[in-house]
Amino acid sequence: MKYHLVLLASLGLSLEAYSQSSLYQTSPQQKLDHNLELFEKQLFSASIYDNTRLLDKPVNSGQAKNAELNRAMAALQVESPDGAGLMKSYIYDHGNDPSVTTAGLYLGDHFFFKRNFPEAIASYKLVNTEKLTIENRAEVLFKQGYSHFQLNQYAEAAPYFDAGKALNQQASFDSYYYSGFIAMENGDTAKAISDLQTASQSTYYANKVPYLLAALYYKQGSYDQLISFAEPKLINGQNLEKREVIYLYLAEAYYAKKNFPKAAENYDAYINSRKGELGREEVYKAGISQFEIKNYQRATDYLKVSASADDEIGQASSYYLAQSYLKLENYQFASTSFQSAAKSDFNPAIKEESIFNYAKVNLQKGSFQSAITALDEYIDNYPSGKYRVEAENLLSEALVNTNDYLRAIDQMDKIANKSPRIQEAYQKVAFYQAMVYYRDQKWNPALAYLDKSLKYPVDKSMVLDSYFWKGEISSAADNLPQAIKSYEQVLSNRPSGNNGTVAKTHYGLGYAYFNSQQYPKAEEQFRKFTENRQIIANKQQYDDAILRLGDCYYVQKRFGEAASTFQRAINEGNSGVDYAYYRLAVVQNFQSSNQQALGQLDVLISRYPNSLYLEDALYQRGQIYMEETSYQAASVSFSDLLSTKPNSPFVPYALEGRAVANFSLQNYDQTIKDYSTILNNHPNAENAETALKGLQETLALQGRSGEFSDYLTKYKGANPSNGSVQSLEFEAAKGTFFDKNYSQAIRGFENYLKNYPQSAQRADALYFLGDSYMQVGDTEKALAQFKTLEREPASPQRLRAMQKIGAIELERGNYEQAIPYLETSVQNARSKPEEAEAVQGLMIANFQTKKYQQAISQAERLATLDGVIPESSPKALLIKAKSQRELNQKPQAELTLTALVADYKTEQGAEGLYLLALAAQEKGEVAQSNDLIFDQSGPFVNYDYWYGRIFLLLADNYVKSGEEFQAKATLESIVENSTNAEIKQMAQSKLQTLK
Repeated sequence: MKYHLVLLASLGLSLEAYSQSSLYQTSPQQKLDHNLELFEKQLFSASIYDNTRLLDKPVNSGQAKNAELNRAMAALQVESPDGAGLMKSYIYDHGNDPSVTTAGLYLGDHFFFKRNFPEAIASYKLVNTEKLTIENRAEVLFKQGYSHFQLNQYAEAAPYFDAGKALNQQASFDSYYYSGFIAMENGDTAKAISDLQTASQSTYYANKVPYLLAALYYKQGSYDQLISFAEPKLINGQNLEKREVIYLYLAEAYYAKKNFPKAAENYDAYINSRKGELGREEVYKAGISQFEIKNYQRATDYLKVSASADDEIGQASSYYLAQSYLKLENYQFASTSFQSAAKSDFNPAIKEESIFNYAKVNLQKGSFQSAITALDEYIDNYPSGKYRVEAENLLSEALVNTNDYLRAIDQMDKIANKSPRIQEAYQKVAFYQAMVYYRDQKWNPALAYLDKSLKYPVDKSMVLDSYFWKGEISSAADNLPQAIKSYEQVLSNRPSGNNGTVAKTHYGLGYAYFNSQQYPKAEEQFRKFTENRQIIANKQQYDDAILRLGDCYYVQKRFGEAASTFQRAINEGNSGVDYAYYRLAVVQNFQSSNQQALGQLDVLISRYPNSLYLEDALYQRGQIYMEETSYQAASVSFSDLLSTKPNSPFVPYALEGRAVANFSLQNYDQTIKDYSTILNNHPNAENAETALKGLQETLALQGRSGEFSDYLTKYKGANPSNGSVQSLEFEAAKGTFFDKNYSQAIRGFENYLKNYPQSAQRADALYFLGDSYMQVGDTEKALAQFKTLEREPASPQRLRAMQKIGAIELERGNYEQAIPYLETSVQNARSKPEEAEAVQGLMIANFQTKKYQQAISQAERLATLDGVIPESSPKALLIKAKSQRELNQKPQAELTLTALVADYKTEQGAEGLYLLALAAQEKGEVAQSNDLIFDQSGPFVNYDYWYGRIFLLLADNYVKSGEEFQAKATLESIVENSTNAEIKQMAQSKLQTLK
């Protein structure tokens, strides 16, 4: 409506008739009409100007009203500061004129549409609504109410809307809508529903009202009415406003009625609309709905969101999240979720259920220590709990299977009256802990825990194992009498002959007797052991026992049985076949079968050039040739030994043998040379006196007896009589060394070397001095002595010093410097333990200097020496795998790591599992990485650093797969339970990035 036309009409003007008169052309009326045209053309400023000028001229009252009104209207249009004032003045000046009502309406609408609601309210009050049409009156009432509504003046707005509703005009629908909204805000649900239902009859509000009505029905608890109202609206395809909200209220209504399929459907519809986010309570209900309809995977999507806070909803969400993961057989996720629920105290029933279920899940997935801790907590906190009996039974099962044996024993020690199941668990766990101590070479604690195990002899086979291992440990500790006693206790229990422990006992007892020089008893045990080959799992032990049986016969001079036993070893392809050839040759030599003996030695020398017994074989061959008066062959054999093994302890004896052979061949110059070499380079060798006499005889034959006095003088200086001061000083210093009084030994050897710098015992003194410094922890001075000895002539002590130098440099991290010494040690090893120590050191040094291929070769060699030194095999596998990774041989590395983890539950195995899981993660196989951790981490719980790294990796995997709830729970568990400060710090840092 154009209010200015209405206003003009209300002035009673008839422009058409009047404009035809001549008076019109010169009258003020013509000016008024002109000004009206300016207004119509929106030339408002011109209209204001002309109307103001006109009012300055004589005009009648009607024309003056017309000019005032035109000017006021134009001033409002241009937002003139005096526009509202001009219109109000007009209204106040002409209060009884019909135009005043419409002028007030014009002023009110001006402010209303400008959203100046305070002025609109004031202006509408100037309108006498009784003089308006019913349609306009309904409209004005709505605008008055709406203006108050926009100013949040609901109490003032409501009466206007109520008055407007009563007029039943088109604008009344607007009033119904806003009246309903105010009623809803005021909590008057019934009125709100009534008003909004009426408003919905309008086409305009038909699509706006449903979501509000849905909310009101829900608030009222009228779930059936909500469903019957909303479902058809959604089905008929209406373009509803806030359709997603209707889905949400429908979901809530269905949830309240426990119609979980429909609830789940509507929660999903709300989420799929992507027009809003559910609150945590609604997310929880959506998750429960999915859980109830057995859609467990979808349930986890919701519940892991609602479980994010530490409150009642969070606790309940964690519990049902755990139950969902249980149904999905995702036991690791179930474990962390139950753990999270168990930490909260909001719902005691859920807490109890969660603690117990956490224990059960961990027991099921093999995390026995976690299960033990939880079961212990449950039994302590719920002495009358509904799961107490089951918890006690599960505890005994967990205790048997845990890898954290010390904690398990500590927990069982707290139980005053141990049930039979707990006693059985105690027996086993104490035994397992003893094995851990044995592996770590902690002999006394190992024996103590075997005694603990024997306190509860429930499992008879484990009793046998305990006595057997007491024997093994006592043997390792060089307590042979106690070892023999323990082994004999196994046999005194009269176990069946096909018992594996019995077989191993015969082997261990055989060695205990052998090392005690009780050879007949040792023979009996080794013979019994080898008679049961079918039950011997360890072929290496069988092979070794055959050789020791042969040695027993040999020592007892039962050469026929010894020969047949060593021949048996050769025929069976014994892993120590080189030793068998050597020993068979020695036996045949005693049997005067020298040609056969030479044949055995030739096989050993030609086929096994790297044998530890090569120099023994070369020397023995030379000796046999001497017996056979084959002096040239003997000389060649001794020369072979001297050229291939220049650092061998056989050197002075080979020189003597060659000297004698050459004497027989009348090669006197060579004889003199070899005897001289013994006296010059090995003056304190056992055969030095023999060499002196041989030299005297040979020089006499050559007419060179005058040279002998020089050698005699040197010999006397190098070999003082047993009663001399020099000899006494050396023996005294050596005595303090063997008494382990190393500080006194240091003083003794230093004084000896100072007083007798050219002594024949110089090499021995330097070695003992260096070793004494090592024993007191002064590696710097030890190294200096060994380096001095390195510069001395070749001798067994010099070789041992080079071994020590390699070990010291290795320990110091000087890997490049260590390598040549370790290589020398490998080449000159005289026993399997010496060889294994040197190979292991060389392997480490090569790895640390990035010589990865060499490290792999050394690792493979060390693996063939399995069991010679503790933990050599897992160390070899770990270095091999890490070297393969560095060489980008990742498939090979994974095979090596798999073998390491499967066979060795050691610290190296723990690091191996970490690397194996990391390899899977690096390939993007996060699920496989997780499975490796879940399935195989249990045995490594005692290695806190690598166990922690494994679970930090698991947390990283969760983050990579979007499982932040699981990542957070895992990291929190690490912070709470890890005993390693570095791991705790790493976990805390990762937690900060998640928050």
